[in-house]
Amino acid sequence: MADTFTTRRYQDIRQALLQRQELALLDVREETQYAEGHPLFAVNVALSKLEIEVLNRIPRLTAPVTVYDNGEGLAIIAAERLSALGYQDVALLEGGLQGWLDAGGELFIDVNSPSKAFGELVESRNHTPSLPAEEVNALLQSDESVVVLDSRRFDEYQTMSIPGGISVPGAELVLRVRDLAPSPETKVIVNCAGRTRSIIGTQSLVNAGIRNPVYALRNGTIGWTLAGLELEHGQNRRYGEVSETALIQAARSARDVADKAGVKRITLADLHSLQQQDRRTVYLFDVRDGEEYAAGHLPGARHVPGGQLVQETDHYASVRGAKVVLVDDKGVRANMSASWLAQMGWDVAVLDAVGPEEFTATGNWSPAVPPLAPQPEVEPIQLAEWLKEGRTQVLDFTTSANYVAAHIPGAAWLQRALLSLNGTLPAAERYVVTCGSSMLARYAVADIERLTGKPVVVLKGGNTAWKAAGLPVEQGEALLLQPRSDRYRRPYEGTDNSAEAMQAYLDWEFGLIAQLDRDGTHGFSVVTQKVA
Repeated sequence: MADTFTTRRYQDIRQALLQRQELALLDVREETQYAEGHPLFAVNVALSKLEIEVLNRIPRLTAPVTVYDNGEGLAIIAAERLSALGYQDVALLEGGLQGWLDAGGELFIDVNSPSKAFGELVESRNHTPSLPAEEVNALLQSDESVVVLDSRRFDEYQTMSIPGGISVPGAELVLRVRDLAPSPETKVIVNCAGRTRSIIGTQSLVNAGIRNPVYALRNGTIGWTLAGLELEHGQNRRYGEVSETALIQAARSARDVADKAGVKRITLADLHSLQQQDRRTVYLFDVRDGEEYAAGHLPGARHVPGGQLVQETDHYASVRGAKVVLVDDKGVRANMSASWLAQMGWDVAVLDAVGPEEFTATGNWSPAVPPLAPQPEVEPIQLAEWLKEGRTQVLDFTTSANYVAAHIPGAAWLQRALLSLNGTLPAAERYVVTCGSSMLARYAVADIERLTGKPVVVLKGGNTAWKAAGLPVEQGEALLLQPRSDRYRRPYEGTDNSAEAMQAYLDWEFGLIAQLDRDGTHGFSVVTQKVA
C-alpha cells in the first residue's frame, strides 16, 4: 500500500525549512530509537501513541506531514492512520532515515535537540556568565549573599536539587527574581540538570537587565555531581506571590526584551481571525503556572509552562513554520518565552489586552483524541474476580516506568506498535486492556481482536481506578513482551546515572554548534545582550 502515498525527498524538506514553510516531519519509532539519531526538526510521535498525541501536536488537517522510520515498517502504518484521521497531505520520507543520511542530511541524537543546540548558540554568542560547581559551593559556604534558582519543572527539582535551591521554573525567573533577591548585591545562580535551561534562564535575567550579578551553574546538577558534591532530595522551596513593584519592573523589562527580539502583538479579535482560517497552523499556549491555568484560562489555550515550551518546542509545536501565540495575564512570562521562540525562528506573537474576565475556562487541559465506538468495560472489582479464575490476561499499555513501579499482578506490558507488527500475545480466553486511565488502551482493542479472535474488554478507569479500589499491585519487569524502548533514558534525570554517561552528554552538548553549522537549516537568530 506504500505506493498510495507520495514521497518527499531530503531536498524537499530542506528547502521548506530554509523558506520557513510549514512542515511536520514525524519519526514514528519509539523514543529510544528516535534519540539514537534523527533530523534536527523531526518530531517524535510514536506509532504506539499516535492517536492520543497527533491531533494536538498537528492540529491542522491540511498541514503537510512527512512520516518516516528506519525500515521497521511503522511509517506506512502511521501514514494510513493519519489519512484515516483526516490528514490530507501525508507523504513518506524517501528512503526513510537512511535515505535522509544518504542524501547528506545531518542526524542529531538525544531529545529536544533544536532547543539544546539553540542554548549552546546563545551561550556562544552572548558569553553567558557561568560558574563551576566548586565556586558555587564555595559561595554557598561563605558569608556572601547568594540565591540559587532552579529553572526546571518542580518534579525534577524535587528529585534532586542544589543545597538551598529554590524552584523557579524558567519563565518565572524574570517575574520572581526581584522578590527572591531584593538586594542588588545578592549573587543569583541559575541551575538545571545540564546546560540548556541554566543558560536560557541566566541569559533571560541578563537580557531583562536585573542589577544582580547572575551566573549559570556550569553543567547543572550533572556538574555538581561530577565535582563530587552532594545534592538535596525531596525539597519543596518555591517562589511566593510577586510584589507590585517587582511586577511593574518585570513587565517593563520583559516587554522591552520581546520587542528587541521581534515578537509580534495581537488582540483577541486577531486571534479569533487566525483560528477561523485553514491556511496556517496556529498554536495557542498559556505559559503560566499550572494552578493559575486551572483556576481560569482562555478557552482553547493549551497549558505549557513557558520554560518547558522553550525547552521542548518540538513536542508542543510539532509543525515547524506554524504561528505561535502566547498568553499570560501578567505578560512577563509570555514576553520572555516569546523572545526566545522568536530567536529560534518561530513566527510568535503575544496576546495583548487580555485579562481575567476573558479566562472563562477552568480545570486542567484535556487532549483532543479521535472518537471511538462504545467498548465493553469491566470494573476493577470484577476484573479481580476474573483473574482468580485464570483465563484472563491483562495487557498494560502504560509507560514502562509506570509498569515497573506498580502494575496489576500478572499483567503483561507492551506498546501498541507491537500489535501493528503482528506480535505474539500470551494465550488467554479473554483480554483486558489498561493503562493509566485506559485512554490509550482503548485504541488497542481492535488490533487485539484481530490478532487473537478473543473478547477484549477495557478496564474502566485504568490502573488509577484499580489502585483507588485498594486492589493489590506488584512491581518489577514481571512480563515484558518487548524491550523498554518507549522512553529514552536521559543522562540528566534521576540519581543513578553513571559519571561516564553524564560526561558523554555534556560532551555532546558542547558539539551541537558544529552540528548546527553542518545542518544549515536552523534559522536561529540570537539577540546579543552581554553583561555590562
